[in-house]
Amino acid sequence: MSVQERKQRERADRERLIVATARELAEQQGWDAVTTRRLAERIEYSQPVLYSHFRGKREIIGAVALEGATEMAAALRAATSAADGPRARVTALARAYLDFAERNPAVYDAMFQLDGGLAFAHEDTPEPLKDGFAALLESLGEVAGDGVHPALFTEVFWAALHGLATLTRAGRLPPAEAERRVELLVDRLAVI
Repeated sequence: MSVQERKQRERADRERLIVATARELAEQQGWDAVTTRRLAERIEYSQPVLYSHFRGKREIIGAVALEGATEMAAALRAATSAADGPRARVTALARAYLDFAERNPAVYDAMFQLDGGLAFAHEDTPEPLKDGFAALLESLGEVAGDGVHPALFTEVFWAALHGLATLTRAGRLPPAEAERRVELLVDRLAVI
């Protein structure tokens, strides 16, 4: 391995460490606790080293969001691949989405609540975000109904899932009815 390859590998390792540490700190204490100073202390590098990877917290949030989008897409695909038939796939997708949001609140916030400097629904949208939407569209497109654009239907269904995830986490919806909400969403929105 050349010196340049070793340096590139070390740089990539440091970047992964910064993102993992930010994610861990945010999950434990919230995003307000994630500062460049605290990250530098935790990873045992100076702040200038941290800034050589990310210009600031916004870019770190963006990196966490991209990582989260990749993980969410994999979770959605895993859940839907095990389901038999359109209704079962859509139900599995909804459950997997809500489960991901519940298990990863700081990552979910980075993806959908905080400014990570990422473009959504644009030509320059990063691939992990496009793939996250594609993972939704793969199952939802088939139940959009006649005359309904599959991507538009996916946006509406996704918005409903996001609303359920956000309101449940905020304590605005009683947890005892979570499964009935999923069933109602699937029954009323999806044409199966």
